Amino acid sequence: MAPLRITIPTAHDPSTSGKPYTTYEIRIAHPFPRGTTVLQKRYSDFCTLDSTLRSTVGTAPPTPLPPKSWLGGSLGGLIGLGSTSGSPEHISKRRKGLEAYLQAIETSEDGRWRLSPAYRSFLQLSDKEDKAKGFPGSQFGKDRVADSSDWLDKFALLKSQLQDSRLWLTRREQASLATQQHEASANAKRNLLRAGALISALEEGLERFSGKAPGSGDEWSGEKLGDGEVRRRRDMISSARKERDGLESVLNTMAVKSATTSGASTPSTSSAAVTAEQKAGLFKGAATAAPASGRRVLGAPAKETERTRELDNEGVLQLQKQIMAEQDEDLMDLTKVVRRMREMGVQINEEVVLQNQMLGLLEEDAGRVDGKMKIANKRIGKIR
Repeated sequence: MAPLRITIPTAHDPSTSGKPYTTYEIRIAHPFPRGTTVLQKRYSDFCTLDSTLRSTVGTAPPTPLPPKSWLGGSLGGLIGLGSTSGSPEHISKRRKGLEAYLQAIETSEDGRWRLSPAYRSFLQLSDKEDKAKGFPGSQFGKDRVADSSDWLDKFALLKSQLQDSRLWLTRREQASLATQQHEASANAKRNLLRAGALISALEEGLERFSGKAPGSGDEWSGEKLGDGEVRRRRDMISSARKERDGLESVLNTMAVKSATTSGASTPSTSSAAVTAEQKAGLFKGAATAAPASGRRVLGAPAKETERTRELDNEGVLQLQKQIMAEQDEDLMDLTKVVRRMREMGVQINEEVVLQNQMLGLLEEDAGRVDGKMKIANKRIGKIR
């Protein structure tokens, strides 16, 4: 769970009569659901919290409380000596110390103080959490989609994860040592798992934005999208899911082949990759034993590439499907470009026809003016 953002921006003196005292305004920014809680606590409340945490947890919080008086030590216990009342400078210093005290508990790697019932009761977190139990999408944590713009950002992150997975799979193909292969496979697997979580979060967010999710009508629902936009984004998710499944299939195929190769090798072999002599022997055997048919020969030097050398038939088939899908996307882009160029050509033709018509009218007007000029010249000649 993300830590709470706790600040103590101001301090107040609400006493109107009697002994003066100071209250500190605590502002708590909650990530899920988003909102801010404001509390008023006295220094004595912090002292009670600190003593309770020390007794229940068994150790002091990561940051100590500021002293009760600005003198500190035993002198601060004397009545009226070193009191911060009426001193804005010392009140501000204590306010910063109390803020640091709470922030240290909230951001500490040791969560014993943060999960203590006394601490949660002090910040009144129980009611806030009970209200957020049915909060839509809260199970995805930081991957939860907040609005339509955040959905696009999360989708861009998903595409980045898939691209990283593809790069790690390429490194896995080119690796010659078992340690390098294992590292590349682990990184690719981690990116694919994150991509799967993002796909689930995007699907849940899209259901909320379409207004068809069970929790889309509650107070935490976000904006609504049109049916056309929802369909477009569903197609984007479907394409990303197919790409992820294809990459995961390639990764599993590599893992199976690596395990088979490792099991077949001798105990003294230090890497999963075969030696050059073994590859040469395989190539030679394949060249002499394979019939002259149109079937693919694994390891044939004339037909293999860097992308297919370490893949079996299923991996090559999946890679071929992926390449065909990319070619289809390129073809769609090319079709759009050609269609746009055709539209531009039609518009240019229409403009040329219009200009020709205007030139024809101009030519007629020029001929008519030329005839009038000739008649005028003849009349001028007669006058002379």
